[in-house]
Amino acid sequence: MTASAELSATSSVAQTPRRRRPGRRRSATVGALLLALLGLGAASVIHLEINFATVVHGYANAIGFIDRIWPPELPSGEEVVQQTGFTLATTLLATLLSVAISFPLAVWAAANTTRGTGFRLGSRGVIVAARAVPDIVLAILFVRLFGLGVVPGILAMGLHSVGMVGKLYADALEQVSDKPREALRSIGASRGQQLSTAILPQALPAFIAIGLHRFDINLRHSALLGFVGVTGIGFEMSKAFGALQFGLGIVWAVILLLLCLLSELLSAVVRRSLMRMTTSAEQRALRRLPALLRRRSFYAPAPVQLSTLPTADRPIFPAWSFDRARRIVYAAIAVAVVLWSLLRSGALDLSLSGGLRGFLTTLGLFWPPGTAGVAPDLLRALFVTLEIGLASMLIGALLAIPLGSLAARNVSGHRMIHTTFRGIVLLVRGIPELVLAILFVVIIGLGPVAGALALAIGSIGLLGKLVADSLEEVDHGPLEALNAVGASRTQIYFTAILPQAARAIIGATLYQLDVNIRYATLLGLVGGGGVGFYLLQASHTREYEVITWIVLAIFAVVFALEIFAMTIRRLLA
Repeated sequence: MTASAELSATSSVAQTPRRRRPGRRRSATVGALLLALLGLGAASVIHLEINFATVVHGYANAIGFIDRIWPPELPSGEEVVQQTGFTLATTLLATLLSVAISFPLAVWAAANTTRGTGFRLGSRGVIVAARAVPDIVLAILFVRLFGLGVVPGILAMGLHSVGMVGKLYADALEQVSDKPREALRSIGASRGQQLSTAILPQALPAFIAIGLHRFDINLRHSALLGFVGVTGIGFEMSKAFGALQFGLGIVWAVILLLLCLLSELLSAVVRRSLMRMTTSAEQRALRRLPALLRRRSFYAPAPVQLSTLPTADRPIFPAWSFDRARRIVYAAIAVAVVLWSLLRSGALDLSLSGGLRGFLTTLGLFWPPGTAGVAPDLLRALFVTLEIGLASMLIGALLAIPLGSLAARNVSGHRMIHTTFRGIVLLVRGIPELVLAILFVVIIGLGPVAGALALAIGSIGLLGKLVADSLEEVDHGPLEALNAVGASRTQIYFTAILPQAARAIIGATLYQLDVNIRYATLLGLVGGGGVGFYLLQASHTREYEVITWIVLAIFAVVFALEIFAMTIRRLLA
């Protein structure tokens, strides 16, 4: 060995501990930050006085409430059909509006479909801005502009949904395989041809699945928007509770619950079929390349051959098949449903009260932000909202992680156990947070405890599913190795499965905290505590500058949380 080689080996050995120190420091930093977050969650639970005794104490209230509402007052069948139609039409049209707006934004925001950095940053900025403004604030604005009805709900949910749908669409475009696109680019295809032929066919199943998921979310949110004047089941529920007709309000809540469960089940079936489509999407795109390569007119004009012209033996249209007929039937059903929604909901009867001048005047009422002389109360309510989010995150994680683990196939080891706990997660996920908040307000009473427990139970649905999916997606090599040496399932879980999924579970928990803080603002509308009460009060008293102040305050909290989450993800990378 030469002197230079010895020196190189010696220096590399000497530098090995130095290379490990940053990793150890990062792990220690992540651990300290997560412990601090858990400590804040535990402190919030203690400060809000959330304990088992509180729930047990509310048992008598629940029994008394059941006695007061039983037998419940039932709405007429015609009214149920009418309001259900309004709710479904509003939700469908809002979801379609978000998809229509999100698609071009996603194309401009994805790195593999847009070259310019300015377009990508601008599109991402629009998507983030849409996500930052709560849909209930948009609903208050549009009710002021268009009056009561379905139009404010369609516009509010549709514009707010762009924040989620646009981001997920852009991510789906960036995650497709580059092989078909590179093949088309090599033969001179334009960017539009690459998008329509190689990228969109692969991303289409994900697009449909994202749209269905957003439809489920919008169906739950439609109930909250009813409290500010959007027609549908939520509006009837709001009127019933406002008139102290609790039995009638609970019946409307149960109807909404059944709708959400049915929508969740249908979406799950469609998403499973789409997952099978996704596996062959790239193959379908690749199979089209030989035909495109043969068709020189795809990128350059070619002389016409008489032998290639359509004849009776070579029809212009592709041959009929079961798959083609099924797609046409599905498309016809979708068009019919959209037309029914437009005509049934009255969304086409759009009239802007006051015209453009009225619109600008209404916008001027929201600026500049103000506190209406209750700044200390608003700050305390904002602090309570943050506590509700932290406490519900901690309780929800303690419940969702074990349930999600048992719902994972590679953890439970038994199909019945896996199916049972998957069903529990699906059931909880189908219950709107508004219904849970109303139930806990009845049992425990008005205040932040009811909101925190409602969000904690609701977290089982989303966080439990994310945990189960993360555990099932780990590398099976270490599992098989430990199983070969006789390790128990518990040892395999804590040694091979959980460490691999830890990053994804941490990210999902931080995302759940973000969701809970946003929902904590909205659940204040039904007595769940926090700043939502002042939001509803400001809309009733037309103090719109207070609404703007609350929105900016919540945005600042969520933005700080996003920086915290980005720091965690960067340290874990």
